[in-house]
Amino acid sequence: MRNARKIALFPERYRAFSLNNFRDIPQMKHLSEEQKFDIEVVGNVLPFKANNFVVDELIDRENFQNDPIYTLTFPKKEMLLPEHFDEMANLLRRSADKTKIKIAANNIRMQLNPHPAGQIDHNVPHLHGEPLHNMQHKYKQTVLFFPSQGQTCHAYCTFCFRWPQFVGMSDLKFASREIEKLVDYLKVHPEISDVLFTGGDPLIMSAKNLAGYIEPLLKADLPNLKRIRIGTKALSYWPHRFVSDEDAQALLNLLGHVTKSGKQLAIMAHFNHPRELEPEIVGTAISALRKIGAEIRTQSPLLRHINDDPAVWSAMWNRQVDLGCIPYYMFMARDTGSRHYFSVPVVRAWEIFRQAYQQVSGLCRTVRGPSMSANLGKIQVLGEAAAGGEKVIVMRFLQGRDPDWVQRPFFAAWDDQATWIDELKPAFGEKQFFFEAEMENLYQERLDASTAEDFE
Repeated sequence: MRNARKIALFPERYRAFSLNNFRDIPQMKHLSEEQKFDIEVVGNVLPFKANNFVVDELIDRENFQNDPIYTLTFPKKEMLLPEHFDEMANLLRRSADKTKIKIAANNIRMQLNPHPAGQIDHNVPHLHGEPLHNMQHKYKQTVLFFPSQGQTCHAYCTFCFRWPQFVGMSDLKFASREIEKLVDYLKVHPEISDVLFTGGDPLIMSAKNLAGYIEPLLKADLPNLKRIRIGTKALSYWPHRFVSDEDAQALLNLLGHVTKSGKQLAIMAHFNHPRELEPEIVGTAISALRKIGAEIRTQSPLLRHINDDPAVWSAMWNRQVDLGCIPYYMFMARDTGSRHYFSVPVVRAWEIFRQAYQQVSGLCRTVRGPSMSANLGKIQVLGEAAAGGEKVIVMRFLQGRDPDWVQRPFFAAWDDQATWIDELKPAFGEKQFFFEAEMENLYQERLDASTAEDFE
């Protein structure tokens, strides 16, 4: 039995654990002082926050150090490169002042590719010559919006590619209160059909604050806006948000207003392990969302030490379908943060996906992957093939900065160690992949367009 007590439907109120109080967690008594120090060292560089639901209901109390959810939420020494760990550890051992620790932490962070996939350079949209730094518009039909009050989470994932949102470096953080500018941007971009509220976690906001973002979108009555998406891990890390929080019903009423307005509401739910789907309250929360007309799509990266096992994925997809969710994406761990700890080679990722896919019925096969969310777009690994006398890796774009790239197969030279597209080389002795020169042209066109707007 994983946990000794039955999972409660209405537990105590939310309580967060961070570097300031993690030693108060009863399970910490089983760690050595060196292991606790490791948490402090890594937690001074990468964000760390857990909560009472994660600790009490999701982590195996009897084997928590080897538990996947513990690895998902608690820092470990290996999550920093050795030189980075030693630098921070030496400062903490010397009781260096906070300013020196912060400077060292920021220097390390800047070496961890804090904003991958062109989030700063390529994705920022412009409106009347003004850059909208707190929005992203990468794909034609979808714009991302970062509500300022939703730029934290109920708990932080150790792999999170948006870790810069949580470490106090304001120049690395997306956030926006400018809902009016979002509405104006949608008016002049009729090709946009989807708005994705993201963060952080927008559903950490109160229903009242979230309404300040949702209601203006609905009142604008934009004919091109068909779908509102909300990226969240609340169903896993704090399902009480939809069941027993003080404003749980107000939140459901607000979300129900979206569906009643005729627009589709898609909850982009993050589940990284089937363990997160076991608590009774998770099913209750999912049911509550489905009753107000929300569609729940599930996604997760493939993570070494957490879910790099076909049986884990097939179990997770099956359970999600049983609960009425739609498996959506298996991603690759992005090239940022603790990538060295979590990443899986693209060939191995395809093998895991393929083996898991073989074990599930057609209702689970809505899932797509393994997919790299790269600067170029979402690149799916389709597997191995023999062509032109070579063993090659076959890939295609599921999304691309240029829509013409989508669904066009291309080939990389065989490499069973590469973990990202920039580590792969074109097959057949080609000097470039077909999209590389085109990407340079697209970037230049974007720069020219934004410069032209500045002079209007």
